[in-house]
Amino acid sequence: MKYLLLLSSLIFLHSCAKVSPWERGNLSKKSMAPDRDPLGDSMSDHMYFSREASLGGNGVGGGGCGCN
Repeated sequence: MKYLLLLSSLIFLHSCAKVSPWERGNLSKKSMAPDRDPLGDSMSDHMYFSREASLGGNGVGGGGCGCN
């Protein structure tokens, strides 16, 4: 049990990385944001759920014809 705990903590600590000050500018750009285009994401979800005739967990209503 101790070895499993040690191994898992080493894996999780290894995944942490320090970000240098000159790299933070790249990470703060709008293109790096996961929600950089909310309208495009909404339209994509609407088209997907209209084609699948199902309702997903993203708050997109309707299904089938795509008119909702």
